[in-house]
Amino acid sequence: MWPTDAEALRLAQQELALAVPEPWTAAPGALRVGGCWVCFPRGLSGPGSADDPAWAAAVVMQDGRVVDKAVRPGVTGAPYRPGLLALRLGPVLERVVHELSAAPDVLLVDATGRDHPRGAGFALHLGAELGLPTVGITHRPLLAEGEWPGDRRGETSSLRVGDEVVARWVRTQRGVRPLVVHAGWRLDLHQAVELVIATTARRRTPEPLRLARQLARRARAAGTGS
Repeated sequence: MWPTDAEALRLAQQELALAVPEPWTAAPGALRVGGCWVCFPRGLSGPGSADDPAWAAAVVMQDGRVVDKAVRPGVTGAPYRPGLLALRLGPVLERVVHELSAAPDVLLVDATGRDHPRGAGFALHLGAELGLPTVGITHRPLLAEGEWPGDRRGETSSLRVGDEVVARWVRTQRGVRPLVVHAGWRLDLHQAVELVIATTARRRTPEPLRLARQLARRARAAGTGS
């Protein structure tokens, strides 16, 4: 059950930050890697509001091909507020992932992990709710600080809040801005970085996340959830 107000979410995040789930170990064979994305009406600016239209999509890939996908229209639960993304998007993304018939082994999410005021960003929270290992991927850190890595594909550098490493810059392609990679639910940073590198052979963004974004945008353009 997702919290429905800011105070309840803060308490849930504090509990999640202290949780010690069973560490994830990849099963033998090709992984099913999922990505999920939400987009909003064109022209929407600012933090938005509760009940904004939203189009959520999820894609599952295995061995470089799409094995399942789902799209679902919905509405947001709250305006956007840094550190409280679950109020806006939690139920919307949970529902579209549940639409998948081929459940992913691990899910890529456009959200933070430990780089968060209470140490439990939305990537971690969504994984806990779904019972799935998750990796967070963002364009910039929320609180953490650290220098960019070198310009070779695969180079990384640490992002810290105080003395704690909470995320890593990851150069997925030469000559383009690195991504911030966050360990979510049940994964560590090393595993998260490996998964991102493995799913970005030709582009900056991991392929399952990129295709989920495309799918959500197509549904928005059509005004449908199919």
